[in-house]
Formats: sequence, structure tokens, C-alpha cells
Amino acid sequence: MKNNEIILKYGCNPHQKPARVYIKRGELPFRIINGKPGYINLMDALNSWQLVKELKNTTGIASAASFKHVSPAGAAVAVPLDDILKKVYAVGDEELSPAATAYCRARGADRMSSYGDFAALSDEVDLSTAKVLKSAVSDGIIAPSYSKEALEVLKKKKRGNYCIIQIDKDYEPCEMEKRKIFGVTFEQKRNDAIITDELLKNIVTKRKDLTQNAKRDLLISMITLKYTQSNSVCFVLDGQVIGVGAGQQSRIHCTRLAGSKADIWFLRQHPSVLSLPFREGLKKAEKDNAIDQYLRNDVTEEETRHWKDVFTEVPGKLTEEEKKNWISKLKGVSLGSDAFFPFRDNIDRASKSGVEYIVEPGGSIRDDAVIEACNDYNMIMAFSGLRLFHH
Repeated sequence: MKNNEIILKYGCNPHQKPARVYIKRGELPFRIINGKPGYINLMDALNSWQLVKELKNTTGIASAASFKHVSPAGAAVAVPLDDILKKVYAVGDEELSPAATAYCRARGADRMSSYGDFAALSDEVDLSTAKVLKSAVSDGIIAPSYSKEALEVLKKKKRGNYCIIQIDKDYEPCEMEKRKIFGVTFEQKRNDAIITDELLKNIVTKRKDLTQNAKRDLLISMITLKYTQSNSVCFVLDGQVIGVGAGQQSRIHCTRLAGSKADIWFLRQHPSVLSLPFREGLKKAEKDNAIDQYLRNDVTEEETRHWKDVFTEVPGKLTEEEKKNWISKLKGVSLGSDAFFPFRDNIDRASKSGVEYIVEPGGSIRDDAVIEACNDYNMIMAFSGLRLFHH
């Protein structure tokens, strides 16, 4: 049977019927190994695959992404985890393969947003990765191949309905892409810009000492932005995204959102969070929700009444001063923006979340003010000259 069409249950919403995905010439570049993906599942799958494939091609390191609603909640390459992050990501003492490490980092960027994600791996999904996914609330996965042992584990998820997609790693789409909006066809050359460290050479700040790790992280930020709904800003540290601000109409709102997510990611490593007295038998998602409430500034007494069901004893909240002091230890963060910063307020906000390295296209009439702000904070900023809007 020719693999050129898949009939879907419905489109973006249940009332949007009929729905299908198809290809006019040849066959679809993927096959469904297990489960029945939906319209949004497949959008997540194809966007996330492009991201991890490009990350692997650029860095040479196994890569992963965790997607929700056509934007990455997280993305990462396989930089080994230290003991603290293993605890934060609920990994335990298990030996992790590179693919599993990359996914743990990708999902760990924003554990609240990754709930019910679509995962993507640049490399074969092995047993180590499957074990990580086994206990994660996830809708599906896309990868170039799967080991026999991994498939045995993954096919049991979601009562046997976990979506498993195998992508042709050598598939390249045609140069022109089309989409319809309100019955009108749009056509453009697809965004095939190649992200390399050549884009980091135009350093416009006084400080110039861009480290290799910072270069890697800036490239990760740019590749992530290439597949994130715009406007978007991305914070990266140690080979992984730690905060994405996606789909905001104002760039400063992107920066604030990404910065607040980076702050929460780092606060999850605070000793008080690591020692929270959880009750036995809680699921990972229940712990993640409790931690999110514990760290919120605006949590009410009404919202904390159920804490007796989560904790063996109600923990004392971190004060704003304690949070501020802890976040001040966050250093060496890289930041990418998909378009230029129009005002220095973005730099002021980024400085509060440990940002030291920045890449953005440049081209604003206020570039000088933005560069001056970076110099005030002793940051390094490169103008890439490449805008990365994605819609």
C-alpha cells in the first residue's frame, strides 16, 4: 500500500472534519509505527524533527526537543548531567545514553510546558531513552530509528496507543513551500538558512572573548528560534534551552517570559526545593505542579490547602530576597533573539537572569543604545544579520 496519505480523526479541533495529511508526489517521508497521531501531533513532529536534525548537524552531538503546540518547550544536546540536575529531572542514578541525556535536558527546560509533549530525537531511540519516556506524560515521539528493546517499552505507553513515528533521516523537502489561509495560497522559499558560527563573528560590543561553549549555546538558541513561533527569545546554558519566550507580540514580553522560565529552571535547583518533603507515591507531574506553585510569587492560601496531600509537612516558602540571591548565582547564559532588540529594556531584563552572551540580527535604529546596554553589563553581543521569524 502506497504511503502517501493519512486520514486523521480531526484537524486542530474536534469539529474540524474531515482532516488528512498527504503528499502529491511520491510517499510521505515518515511512517506510523504505533498509535494514531492527530493533526497537531504531526505538526509538532515535523517541526521538532527539523530542529533536532539541524542541532545534530551543527554540533555533532545527539540532540532532542520537547514540543507543545508547534513550539519547543525545550531543546538540548547531550551534555552530561551533574548530580543536581539528575535529581531535578528525576533521573535517579540510571546510566543515560547520549540520546536519553539530550531528552532529559530538553524536557527539563520547562517541565510544566513539556507535560503531554511530542518528543524528537536526532539519533536512534534506545532502551535508555525509552525508559525515560516510559514515566513521562508524553503524546508521542519522532526519530530516525528505534531499537527493538525501545519499541517494546514504548508500545506499552498510553495503553498501547503511544504515537511512534519513524522519519526518513535523508528526506529533504522541495525548495518552495505553500500554505493556505482563508482560501488564499501563500508560497515562499522555505527557511533553509544554515546556522554556523560564521554568524557570530560580527561582535559589536567592547568585550570580545566568546568561548567555545558560548558559541555552541548561541547556535542552539538560533536553531531553536528558527522553529519557534515568533516573536521569540531563547535562553540557553550548558547545551540546553532553559527558557523560551514564544509567540508574543512585544519583544520585551518574549524576554520577560523566557527570563522568568530560566529563573524557575534555576530555582528548581535551590536546596529548599531539592529537599521538599514529598509524600511517597506521587507522580512526577504532581511533583512538578507542586514545585511550580511553591515557587510562584502570587500563590494564595486557598491554593496551598491541598499541600497536605502533597507534602508530609507544609514547607516554608522562599522569600523574595532568598529567590533573588539564588538567581544572582546564575551566570554564563546565552540569549538569542529572532529579530533585533528595539530597546535596551530587553538587555536590562536579560541581565537579571545571568545572560552574558547575546546573538541577534541587528538593524534597529536604536542599535547603539542596545550595544551600550550590553557594554554596561559587560556582555558580549554578536549581530548575525539573520532574522529568524517562524509563523
